[in-house]
Amino acid sequence: MERDYTVPIPVIPGHVYKKTAGGIRYVDYEYDSEYKKDKHYCVPKRKTIGKVCPDDPARMYPNENYYKFFQDEKAPEISSADRSLCLRVGTYFVIEKILHEYRLSGMISRIIGEKYGLFLDLMAYSIIEENNAGQYYPDYAFNHPLFTKDMQVYSDASVSSFLNGIDRDQSVQFLNLWNKDRSRKDMIYISYDSTNKKCQAGDIDLVEVGHSKSGKDDTIFNYSIGYDTENKEPLFYEDYPGSIVDISQLDYMVDKAGGYGYRNIGFILDRGYFSKGNIHHMDQGGYSWIIMMKGMKPLAKEVIQKVRGTFEHSRRYRIDSYQVSGITVEQQLYPSDECHRYFHVYYNDYKAASEREDFESRLTQMKECLQKNKGMAVTMPDSWKEYFDLIYYHPGQKDQKFMYGNELTDRIDDAESTLGYFVIITSEKMTAEQALLLYKSRDASEKLFRGDKSYLGNRSSRMHTTESMRAKIFIEFVALIVRSRMYVQLHDKKKEVGKGTNYLTVPAAIRELEKIEMIYQNDGKYRLAQALTRKQKDILSAFGLTGNDIKKKSEELALKIQGIDRAKKKDQPDSSD
Repeated sequence: MERDYTVPIPVIPGHVYKKTAGGIRYVDYEYDSEYKKDKHYCVPKRKTIGKVCPDDPARMYPNENYYKFFQDEKAPEISSADRSLCLRVGTYFVIEKILHEYRLSGMISRIIGEKYGLFLDLMAYSIIEENNAGQYYPDYAFNHPLFTKDMQVYSDASVSSFLNGIDRDQSVQFLNLWNKDRSRKDMIYISYDSTNKKCQAGDIDLVEVGHSKSGKDDTIFNYSIGYDTENKEPLFYEDYPGSIVDISQLDYMVDKAGGYGYRNIGFILDRGYFSKGNIHHMDQGGYSWIIMMKGMKPLAKEVIQKVRGTFEHSRRYRIDSYQVSGITVEQQLYPSDECHRYFHVYYNDYKAASEREDFESRLTQMKECLQKNKGMAVTMPDSWKEYFDLIYYHPGQKDQKFMYGNELTDRIDDAESTLGYFVIITSEKMTAEQALLLYKSRDASEKLFRGDKSYLGNRSSRMHTTESMRAKIFIEFVALIVRSRMYVQLHDKKKEVGKGTNYLTVPAAIRELEKIEMIYQNDGKYRLAQALTRKQKDILSAFGLTGNDIKKKSEELALKIQGIDRAKKKDQPDSSD
């Protein structure tokens, strides 16, 4: 995206070229070349660095690539005087308190250096505005207080340059510091989950063609989080190429958790990580684990058949908190397994009814399709053979035609016998209720991923360099730490207050807190615009803040801004000179 200011077009003979596309003149920079052995010549590698200014052909409107290749060039800054007369301060004060509690400001300052405030502002921006697009950051900075020194409002070009300047070592250093500071007194379970994000930039190392969550192959990179379900905190994250499948990445995550110093831990894993190799690796490390069994494998069916009819409607096996019944079976997971595992089988009437309705609907659609295609030259999907005996006229020959399909009633009955059931396996002995409660504790980490994509604006990456993309992921993870804390505190408050508290969710709370404003008056000072509402007081109390706290913080912020403005005026030359 081109900037709204111009810079001189670089003069580097043999490396800077102008081209015309769609009636617009662009500037390309040749940064490298690649020798093609089969063709015996070099192919230049070029990137567009800007658009030629129509009024001055010696100048151009630069884009992000310009600051990537010409890092010594600095983008013009927006004056700190360009501040709204109405500042939204509510969410800022909450984020500031969480940063203080977690000592995050100090950590980021040690790692990032003098511009650590911009890092924190970009983090707050992604939470408050539910967006991470750098070009909109100045709009946010205009009407919010900032962590940046002297509340400097940086342009989007400076934000881009800043992101490109954050290196891999800094994110690694943060994760080491963050995990060194976490609790290790009691046994904790780490919920590990991953997602992937689309990215169209072809020159980012992590971006490769892989199988996306939508079920299609796409240009993606993978992103995963380890989450402490006991203390409800994100612990670490990983980014890795899109072609690497989740199931094969788990070994490295387990080793990484040990590298951070976690010993007395277990892992809670989704069914996508169910494999003999992963289980063996966790056993070797001496780690406990809880995993959902993937699908209705023969082993799952075997275990279900063992207990079917013995527990489903008995109060003895009822787990009221989740409206299910559960029972535990002890046996080996696979023939060569040296340990006994604990299979926790659950049944839910509502789940059974819903699954049966879906299953019967699919069967009906299949039967209607079979009926319509009798005598036609078509081949039915192989998956349908699981439930139907498909008969063809002259099968395998050119004149093959579909004749009819008979229901395989025994197979259909077998499939329906497992509807409403699911199985969780644990390495440690525990009750079915304990296993379910522990597994369900991973809901918080799943909400993190939904929050990451829905609330933080990260459904896809808009970055154009590996450095800037990894910097955004780093900022995003710190934002998730803060947002997770907001979620936990609001959730606890909601349980305490009870019904009628729809405003105690993170998005709703942010919308309400953003209404807390400070306005600028003739005496050169910002003041709170009005008293706090009941909802605002309830939300703030979830974070241990009172109305008096907000009043005091507002007064301190007003004095800080006055000091900044006085210093700026003092530095400016007298216009009467």
